[in-house]
Amino acid sequence: MRATCDVVVVGAGPYGLSVAAHLNAHGVNVRVFGEPMSFWERNMPEGMCLRSPWEASQLSDPAKALTIDAFQTATRMRVNRPIPLARFVAYGRWFQSHAVPNLEQRKVVEIAKDTAGFRVVLADGEDMRCGRVVIAGGIGSFAVRPPQFAGLPPELASHSSEHRDLTRFRGQRVVVIGGGQSALESAALLHECQSNVELVIRESAVQWTWQRPWLHTFRPIGAVLYAWPDVGPAFISHAVARPSLYRLLPRWLQDSWRIKSTRPNGVGWLKPRLRDVTTSTGLAVLSATAHGNQVELKLSDGSHELVDHVMMATGYRVDLRKYEFLSESLISELRIICGYPILERGFESSVPGLHFLGAPAAWSYGPLMRFVAGADFAARAVAQSVAHARHAAVGWRIASALRSQRAAAARGPEGTQRRALRRIL
Repeated sequence: MRATCDVVVVGAGPYGLSVAAHLNAHGVNVRVFGEPMSFWERNMPEGMCLRSPWEASQLSDPAKALTIDAFQTATRMRVNRPIPLARFVAYGRWFQSHAVPNLEQRKVVEIAKDTAGFRVVLADGEDMRCGRVVIAGGIGSFAVRPPQFAGLPPELASHSSEHRDLTRFRGQRVVVIGGGQSALESAALLHECQSNVELVIRESAVQWTWQRPWLHTFRPIGAVLYAWPDVGPAFISHAVARPSLYRLLPRWLQDSWRIKSTRPNGVGWLKPRLRDVTTSTGLAVLSATAHGNQVELKLSDGSHELVDHVMMATGYRVDLRKYEFLSESLISELRIICGYPILERGFESSVPGLHFLGAPAAWSYGPLMRFVAGADFAARAVAQSVAHARHAAVGWRIASALRSQRAAAARGPEGTQRRALRRIL
């Protein structure tokens, strides 16, 4: 085998497409693998909207020309606010067609370290080598399924990320577990599909953001309180929006602000759609048992409920070991804390040349990495790191060649003639 490219990018969501766009613009020999926007299309219910504001929902290209506004102009497809999921998927694919035409819709099944860099194996059998790998594998592998539902078949209990079409639950009694945006919007969509739905939330109350939109949008008040990505509480969002600054903060402060910035909540525009949805707060499911085609739930208040389906909108917990394409030997070389890789400059892990983007980068670069808004910073940082490494390698080769020339000159013309004769022979 021989090296077939400088960099491999795994993943074709917002982070993978953005970093590939920047590497392409730098002239890097890069191969990009994945299906464009596949998680957003297949693992989120139809009718769902992005919780991120307009400015924080853009993919990143070096010229900042491939924006949602440009997409609207080019395609004449109107994008409403909040942004519908279907329109965001269409935008991402339009972005890919312009900035990452070299995308290969093929699956990576194994990544391992070797002496020359990395060995990448594809599902169709191709076996290749590269100098660097950028992992933008998304969060699908990290879905949290509480243990009390472990023994139930998927027909009775499933994660919210497993559903595209919620109309299959029309007329059924469905309990949604969770208090975040995914749980709240799934409950609203189920209600609109004429399901008999109940929200069960462990916290004592539903937490809402953007209940007073003018605090976020009215200048200059909004600009003082919230940074443009609008991730995190007032004032804290300014530190979250600056990952280079955030990572310099004391660890205890990073952890505190991370919790405050990512705790379960819903966006205010969703609130009216839940007025007729039964919501039980301060309640947890202690156990779940199958009874024929239904599930009996034992709740923390001592009550029991019999339902047709349980939907776990219980979020995602990063654990790199759940990326099945990472070889065990490669994982053993990584420095990992609480499932997250420890990343240095350029999102590079403890294995030189291996980079992680998106949610796995949140421990090192802050909660912005859990949102689309972090793609711009991450893509630029990785592209700069790769470009710097290339320049350093070129400089090393030039310096090595000059040293060889000086050594040859010091040995005199006879040594040069003998070497020339050996090359000819």
